[in-house]
Amino acid sequence: MWPAGRLRAAADRVRSAGPPPGPARPGFWRSPLRGPWLTGVFGLVLLVGITLVFVTGLLSYASYNPDLAPRNDPTPDKGWLGFYLFTWPTSPYWLYRLTQGTHTVLGVVLVPVLLAKLWSVIPRFFAWPPVRSAGQALERLSLLLLVGGAGFTFATGILNIQLDYVFPGSFYPLHFYGAWVFIAAFVLHVAFRLSRAVRAVRAGRDFQPASGSDEAAGLVSPDPAPPTISRRGAVAMVGAGSLALLAVTAGQSIGGWWRRTALLAPHGRDPGPGPNGFQINKTAASVGIRPGDIGPAWRLTVRGGGRQVVLTLDMLRAMPQSGSALPIACVEGWSTSDQQWSGVRLTDIAGLVGLGTRPPPLLVESVQRGGAFSSVVLAANQVRDRRSLLALRVNGAELSHDHGYPARVILPAAPGVHNTKWVTRLDFGEPS
Repeated sequence: MWPAGRLRAAADRVRSAGPPPGPARPGFWRSPLRGPWLTGVFGLVLLVGITLVFVTGLLSYASYNPDLAPRNDPTPDKGWLGFYLFTWPTSPYWLYRLTQGTHTVLGVVLVPVLLAKLWSVIPRFFAWPPVRSAGQALERLSLLLLVGGAGFTFATGILNIQLDYVFPGSFYPLHFYGAWVFIAAFVLHVAFRLSRAVRAVRAGRDFQPASGSDEAAGLVSPDPAPPTISRRGAVAMVGAGSLALLAVTAGQSIGGWWRRTALLAPHGRDPGPGPNGFQINKTAASVGIRPGDIGPAWRLTVRGGGRQVVLTLDMLRAMPQSGSALPIACVEGWSTSDQQWSGVRLTDIAGLVGLGTRPPPLLVESVQRGGAFSSVVLAANQVRDRRSLLALRVNGAELSHDHGYPARVILPAAPGVHNTKWVTRLDFGEPS
């Protein structure tokens, strides 16, 4: 380690030599729009937006009840990062639809603002000398993590929404850990820059700080080119881009007529007519379901309390049938409107093995051979909710093969992957 005095002397020598040709030269970046006001406006918008995206992302993770069982946890070894986890509630029944829809739609809408913010501060990436002090080195390191973390987190999220995930490894841990790295750098950056951003925005869009001041450093060109658009126009253009993305994305979460506007959402468009005409993210064929798996030989095995019961489909149909009006909402941000489900309450199935009306957590297993979440553990509050069903029918019709025939779980306020399809086994009191 060099002493601080020697580090400063080396920095002074580099500074006196002047920057090399190219983007490190003050005159290289000539846009008259760059300045503290524009950067401050974009920064404050991102402060609010990214905070909301991060909080809803944490809620999305909590909704999987990852502390309940390893089967539910797509991000193993989370350690203290799971400090906030709590048992996910079942009411209101549209809770996950709201939080995850907000998370994904707002993440897409913020992309133009993020790109505009990066454009507004790009001269600072080439500041000369690269390191002037320990504090400035720390700030530049935070910028590296901030920009890299933002690009990685937004890219993985958007690719997952588009069902075109190309990163190696599972989306869940990569997005989860990447988001924590990004938010740590984001908090550090806010600590360095928030007061300056607020001061610049309050000063107004025509504010021009003195050359060489902290506010001007790396932002205000010493030789600006003639303007072709005003700062207000630049903000309006970025805002229009965000509104356009909102218009072609949000419909997949809003539903109804608005679903037709979701041009950038794979699940946003009309999935077809009929009682089973609503969105899915995996078909029976895609997860290896064979005709014999869900044919006449299909059986449901129910275990719990030291007892076991094996049921045929006709036996399930002969049990008291209940109804629930519930949507399906997925981690990719799409959701259905409320569908009319009918089947057997999970509490009634628990009664078959003597567990009464207050059953323990439940392990649900599917006959699917491929894909994620072929089994899941449901929390006791989910099992006990009277709206939680082993559904046999939807909207008055038998389940289609792609919607989980002969039986699927449907739960209020749960991620779509926990509404297990093609169910073959229910183990009460098996949280492992």
